[in-house]
Amino acid sequence: MVIGLLAVLGGIVLLWKAADEFVDGAAGLAKILAVPPLVIGAVVVGFGTSAPEMLVSGLAAVQGESDLGVGNVIGSNIANLSLILGAAVLLITIKIDSAVLRREAPLATAAAIAFAVAVQGGIQAWEGGVLLALMIGVLYLLLSSPGPDVALEIEVEEDLDGSEGTTRSLGIRTLLGLGGTVGGAWILVWGATDIADQLGVNSGFVGLTLVALGTSLPELVTAVTAARRGHDELIIGNLLGSNLFNSLAVGAVIGLLGDGAAPDNSLTGQGVLIMLVVCIGVFLAMIGRKAMKRLDGSVLLGVFVGFLILSSLTT
Repeated sequence: MVIGLLAVLGGIVLLWKAADEFVDGAAGLAKILAVPPLVIGAVVVGFGTSAPEMLVSGLAAVQGESDLGVGNVIGSNIANLSLILGAAVLLITIKIDSAVLRREAPLATAAAIAFAVAVQGGIQAWEGGVLLALMIGVLYLLLSSPGPDVALEIEVEEDLDGSEGTTRSLGIRTLLGLGGTVGGAWILVWGATDIADQLGVNSGFVGLTLVALGTSLPELVTAVTAARRGHDELIIGNLLGSNLFNSLAVGAVIGLLGDGAAPDNSLTGQGVLIMLVVCIGVFLAMIGRKAMKRLDGSVLLGVFVGFLILSSLTT
């Protein structure tokens, strides 16, 4: 099991670093090709930050470990809106943007519900196709919505400052980042399944906890860093965007690449229920409020701890 644990840790580190290189390289190429910042933020950065979840879940599905992939999505969605948001709120009061309540929050909540429905009995290929179509529709809706997203454009412009280079160098950087991300995902999946076998637990539990936490580390570091620097404007929007991509894009990959086998009942039952309670609860808690404060952060962290305890007791 020690080897499996080392593989998981190594895979997480490789995923983290390689995904950053992939995003920076792809964003730099998009800038050279004169792609609008809003498109870069919604598509390139959005897919890039969800690349760890997508590749880990995709590889798990191909290898017949659908439980691990589904657990990764459920656990990542829960961690984003409990552990990560809670940690950020403990550091700084986070303003709730009205645009987030109008767009990202309801879309991310609806996406989580769609994934919860699709995963019952296993995500079939046609359900994966539906999730993919919904993802394309959401992207079109976000990109065609009236009025520029000034905050997002400013953030993307700041990110692009570290993405300078020639087309060739950025292309190499993108390919190396993609290759490293794929390699890290493969190592992580292998280590996770080895740990599950050694402990005699379902791979879904490992995906729900250890793997989900590992693939969510980039979002955790980004959110905490932004909170410490006082850049709280996009923290909630970014986490909701991550959940949106996880539920639709990653869910689509599981359905299209997997065998459609039904996941463990603890995932489709208790796991999905906790995910929906967290997603819908955070959405409802934001309605009519201007900010989230430390008490909210404490509650969210308590929810995450409770989720871990409950998952371990029912496995």
